[in-house]
Amino acid sequence: MSSQSRLDRAYKNAKVISFDDSSKFVLFSDCHRGDNSFADEFANNRNIYFHALKYYYNEEFTYCELGDGDELWENLSFETILRAHKNVYELLQKFFFKNRLEMIWGNHDMVYRDPKYIKKNLSSFFDPKTDEEVPLFPNIEYQEALILRHKITNQDIFLLHGHQADFMNYVGWRINRFLVRVLWKPLQVVGIADPTSPAKNYKETIKVERRIKKWIANHKNQFTIIGHTHRPRFPEAGELALFNDGSCVHPRSITGIEIENGCITLIKWQIATTEDGTLKIIRVPLEGPQKLTDFITD
Repeated sequence: MSSQSRLDRAYKNAKVISFDDSSKFVLFSDCHRGDNSFADEFANNRNIYFHALKYYYNEEFTYCELGDGDELWENLSFETILRAHKNVYELLQKFFFKNRLEMIWGNHDMVYRDPKYIKKNLSSFFDPKTDEEVPLFPNIEYQEALILRHKITNQDIFLLHGHQADFMNYVGWRINRFLVRVLWKPLQVVGIADPTSPAKNYKETIKVERRIKKWIANHKNQFTIIGHTHRPRFPEAGELALFNDGSCVHPRSITGIEIENGCITLIKWQIATTEDGTLKIIRVPLEGPQKLTDFITD
């Protein structure tokens, strides 16, 4: 099956969510939450991420995670990740119980396409304080893709991880997972990049984006938002509508996309220094806001 066929299938089977200009969504991907070891790239930005997540919860956004939220190539089980970043999952749980959590699986958490795995690992966890199983995300569902469909304009916004355009990270993901666990995780500790990742291989990034752009062009410039490559992308109106929310493992910052008031904005959260030398976490708009309707084509 070609990358174009995989993208077609993801679009056809995507869960559809209706929205309007009063709806608020925040999109993050590629958090790669790990075990808080030296190889855990998320650990450096976990305080920034947690602060941003609290902001979006309080502002009543729906949280959409576009894949690779959990690092399940380097880590054998979700349990170790949960223990390392329990405060994050407790906050995500609040989104879940408010029906404001939508999750997509990527290549690094592709095991989540199996409902049995999800039920076994994410439904509950053992609390050593009470010696009991405690609910975490009971009956949660992970999707390959989502479609946000505007109630008035009928505009579709296609959300997916993007590894559908990457053969070895979709079809051959088990091989790459094995290489990462056995070879690249130990080398990552000493600063050697994993060449299997398009995020660390510029040529692979270009190939992935080219394939998805081809699919978009063949589908009437279908508005599409991905992650996977870790490279933020925000096109101008009139260009091919391929957006990328970046990642949460940039050096000292995280990037994401907000959809609010019928507009889309690429944002960054980072640590800044005030005039009196105090460090604080701030939100910085990078591109936009741009009206969603500017990307509607006949």
